[in-house]
Amino acid sequence: MRIHSNDNVELDIATGQKKALRDIKEGEKVIKYGEAIGHATCDIKEGENVHMHNVKSDIGFEVEFNVKPEGVERTDFKERTFMGYLRENGQVGIRNELWIIPGVGCINSVARRLAAATGAKALCHPWGCSQVGDNLERTGRLLASLARHPNAGGVLVLGLGCENNTLNSMKERLKDAGDRIRFLNIQDCEDEIAEGTKILSELAENMKKDKRVELPISMLKVGLKCGGSDAYSGVCANPLVGRVAERLYGMGSICLMSEVPEMFGGEHLLLKRTISQKLFDKAESMMKRFRSYYAKHGEGVADNPSPGNHAGGITTLEEKSLGCIQKGGDVPVVNVLEMGERSSAQSGLQLVDGPGNDLISVTNLAASGAHMVLFTTGRGTPFAGPIPTVKIASNSRIAGLKPHWIDFDSSPCIENGFDKATDELLDLVIAIAEGKNTKAEDHGYYDISLFVDGAIL
Repeated sequence: MRIHSNDNVELDIATGQKKALRDIKEGEKVIKYGEAIGHATCDIKEGENVHMHNVKSDIGFEVEFNVKPEGVERTDFKERTFMGYLRENGQVGIRNELWIIPGVGCINSVARRLAAATGAKALCHPWGCSQVGDNLERTGRLLASLARHPNAGGVLVLGLGCENNTLNSMKERLKDAGDRIRFLNIQDCEDEIAEGTKILSELAENMKKDKRVELPISMLKVGLKCGGSDAYSGVCANPLVGRVAERLYGMGSICLMSEVPEMFGGEHLLLKRTISQKLFDKAESMMKRFRSYYAKHGEGVADNPSPGNHAGGITTLEEKSLGCIQKGGDVPVVNVLEMGERSSAQSGLQLVDGPGNDLISVTNLAASGAHMVLFTTGRGTPFAGPIPTVKIASNSRIAGLKPHWIDFDSSPCIENGFDKATDELLDLVIAIAEGKNTKAEDHGYYDISLFVDGAIL
């Protein structure tokens, strides 16, 4: 399968491996998706396998982008609606859940006991103490943004009493969040389980009045993520999600995408879609800053892809990135967000700072306001974040082997095209927005993880 007319390799659909379409000389660029994915480290004969043994990435720490912002013309689609929860502050939720957010990892066990007793969701993590400076600030900002998430009808923020991320600092961050958020410092009460259960019961009682109402799909915010990618991810699963993203944008919705290191090698294609020079500069700065982050820690920029990606047929980071960014379709880039920064109301693609790590990335998308995440995978994963995480398989093998993980199989797109699957996946997005469980929700799977970069005391 030749993906782009300029390619000098093709995808062997049966194996997921790349084959040379013609002789490729040592040092010559290897082209897939119409873009360079590295260079040949030796002469490659027509028909030979093209992978790690004869291709090397060209990505380094320094980069200059010789493109200009062009934006994208909008294609409008017929507006649709969904049944969601309209909060008093005007935000919209697609779930009405009870959340417990510990401000420090020392009290995770208390949060879990309270969750087990009340049916709440405990968003546990190991941080909040022994952190300083920007590291501490980021943790507080991310946790506060999660506490504001409209998928939660009630939130109990727990503090211990001696941590760096103090309960008072969390109260200050959430001072205008309304009465659906409550606080408990457990060193200050005799029986933290009884007191926490009492508060959660009161919140649950208040949530009974919340009812779904009909809302425009333009109020929906959808995160885009891939994990455990394989050679088919960039051929069917990610392009399919990209087509759904285009539909959502055409109806006025917001899409959010993170995993900055998995833009490396494809950044120029995203930068061209920024809608202004100011936004171009902000996105470029974020991308270069993450390269500097690797340099600071003495790590190679191209150490990604993972062993699982390599086994699935992905050779270089450029190849992974060029497949990865297809999740954004042809949607214009309208905003760039820091970790924990809430999304703006502007329809389009909003880029969220952060690494490619699945747990951290989905947490960042949730903290920025995504109601759900469309998560493509070729290798398969049971993982889910604190918001509905829709697993989209890139191949029929993993879809058949793990039906209890996978919500949608995109592999028929390779032979049948994308039109039918785009309609079906969009229908699934709306059904999940209206309360249909993902497979991960059926099993009670959810986790969060926070980005840490700094001294730990």
